[in-house]
Amino acid sequence: MQDMKKVAKLSAKERDLIAIWYGQKVSIRQIAKQLKRYPSTVLREIRRNSFKDRFNHQEYYVAIHAQSRTQERKSLAGKRHPLRNAKVYAYVLVKLRQGWSPELIAGRLRKIYGKTIICHETIYRFIYNANNQEKRFWEYLPWKRTKRKKKHGRLVHRGKIPFRVSLHLRQEAINKRLVFGHWEGDTLEGKRIISDGIHTEVERLSRKIMAKKVDQITSEKTIQVQEAMFNDLPSKARQSTTLDNGRENHLHFKLKIKLGMKTYFADPYSSWQRGTNEFHNGLIRRYLPKGTDFSKITQEELDDIIWEINNRPRKVLNYNTPEEVFKTYLKREGVAIPVRM
Repeated sequence: MQDMKKVAKLSAKERDLIAIWYGQKVSIRQIAKQLKRYPSTVLREIRRNSFKDRFNHQEYYVAIHAQSRTQERKSLAGKRHPLRNAKVYAYVLVKLRQGWSPELIAGRLRKIYGKTIICHETIYRFIYNANNQEKRFWEYLPWKRTKRKKKHGRLVHRGKIPFRVSLHLRQEAINKRLVFGHWEGDTLEGKRIISDGIHTEVERLSRKIMAKKVDQITSEKTIQVQEAMFNDLPSKARQSTTLDNGRENHLHFKLKIKLGMKTYFADPYSSWQRGTNEFHNGLIRRYLPKGTDFSKITQEELDDIIWEINNRPRKVLNYNTPEEVFKTYLKREGVAIPVRM
């Protein structure tokens, strides 16, 4: 036993010798003795890497074939499915339960470790795998869909608005998201019989969202809420807002009078022109679906929802959070950071 090699793997040269001697009908014990290996090592090698001829059904051991199969197994050994890793599996499930999408999970892991740990498509395939259907992982996804579907926008309300300025007159720097402090606004409707709602404003560069309840969706109530939302912000962080053509925006010009903000309007029935706000309204709808009675939702509960959205990493922000980016731009502009809204 003392003469036996303690090398873990057989070499290509040793496989050549095994193939020659095995072809000459040399016994396993004699081959092992010549190679200074254990007989079990040689026997395992022949059994693992032999192949059966499909014509005469005899088994053969060929060195080149044996070496190729060994290298193939070695390469596959490092490509274990990432979700079989206990830590990755646990992280994915925790973040799915928190409402993170597979893209956010994969992107955040990439940002933390500086390399790709798992692809978002891998997570989707795992969720929708037929073997996992009984576990209903898809219920953790934000939209809780059993199948992946394309998103569709919604139409905006047409109305005659005084002093209306089209977004086509907006500066190109604003359109390209090169300037901080430009927002997109809209009002989510609750139950029609109550006629209340939630007014939202989203900063185009940082994707930070603000939201406040509106007792009644009227121009008077909406402008009061808008003034309250923007009043605490520094002037450089509230340069303009782009709105839809809803009846609640008829008094938009008061933002210019009281806060010095410019207001722009999207074209009728063109919600895609305010895509950032529409997307964030969809995020709120994950918590408060259509038909929700907003009168039963307190401002404190709404603030908790907005805080969670603002502190969730985004792919478009290089997996930083809107809150982090918003504060960064405030510091860059040399203004004080406002208190949580």
